[in-house]
Amino acid sequence: MDVEKIFHMKGGIGNESYAKNSSLQKRALDMVKSIRIDTIIDLYVTLTPESFAIADLGCSSGPNTLSVIQEIVEVIDEASNKISQATPEFRVSLNDLSSNDFNSIFTGLPDFYKGLVNIFGKQGRKRSKAAAPLVFVAGVPGTFYGRLFPANSLHFIHSSNSLHWLSKVPPAIYGHGGRSINKGNIYICESSPAIVSNAYLSQFQDDFSVFLQSRSEELVVGGRMVLIFLGRKESDHCNERGNAFLWALFTKAMAQLVSQGEVTEEKLDSYEVHFYAPSKDEIEDEVNKQGSFEIDQLEMFETERPGSGGMKDGEVLSYGTMVSMAVRAIQESMLQYHFGEGLNIDHLFDVYAKLLDEEIVKEDIRPLSFILVLRKLFS
Repeated sequence: MDVEKIFHMKGGIGNESYAKNSSLQKRALDMVKSIRIDTIIDLYVTLTPESFAIADLGCSSGPNTLSVIQEIVEVIDEASNKISQATPEFRVSLNDLSSNDFNSIFTGLPDFYKGLVNIFGKQGRKRSKAAAPLVFVAGVPGTFYGRLFPANSLHFIHSSNSLHWLSKVPPAIYGHGGRSINKGNIYICESSPAIVSNAYLSQFQDDFSVFLQSRSEELVVGGRMVLIFLGRKESDHCNERGNAFLWALFTKAMAQLVSQGEVTEEKLDSYEVHFYAPSKDEIEDEVNKQGSFEIDQLEMFETERPGSGGMKDGEVLSYGTMVSMAVRAIQESMLQYHFGEGLNIDHLFDVYAKLLDEEIVKEDIRPLSFILVLRKLFS
């Protein structure tokens, strides 16, 4: 399975789209907003570039993408005013895989620019050339597991909810005849052989190493990265009701479809997710091995559950349904490719939502994330 060609968030603005089902990711962004803002201010005040280059890696589509860019522009504009510097121009690169729905981002740009004019016009600041800072936005398709930008061309890199996605399913989990040795599971589980977790770790190490090396060449000295991605607290993947537990429940939902004859056992056994939730030590090890960056901050946080669910067809959604719809918006492209048209995807995610709600009543499920702030030390 060629992940780079197949994997993408569900595009458009329909009920099942990522744009309509990324509120949980937005909560994670909001929870670490102060860290992001402090990093941006310190970076700008230290370097004060006339043209500020930003890259959002794994930008996907939907409202979260441009909201972060707007935040950065506002923060730097305010910082430049405080130190009596002219607000820089902004060069913004939005990156994701080629199959990403970039068009939905671009169609939102007129409103984005209009919003900036409204915001800065109301602030009443004197500007000689424009009512708002100049922001130039471009799409950069391609995998971030490799070079994307010219050397020493970026000041700030942001990536949210992307780096837990590997470049591919670890090849080492497939044995003779291309059959998975992780039978009955789609991720690391209690019943998984030790070689499975080792294979996933090895793939994460390879991918994250390439990511860090690529970014070290693209960032200017003193440039920063703010990276937000899912992770785990325990050394054992299955010791907490976090990300591995969510995949275990998804496997259980798939198994129900197998028992009902909707999916073959062989198809389920051959499906694995290209996902990895690293630990703090695993992250630090790769940063230290690569050597170009200093860790300014590395903190774990639990994404808070919303006080109430979203709405669909006039009904308030349960938390389980919200999580299920979010996972669907992310996984649908891969599921449809692997299982084909025979998969009743509506039924699958209804079953998954029910299992989630049943478990949440017993004990909360808390997806764990890291925020990693890195500073480039040298060329």
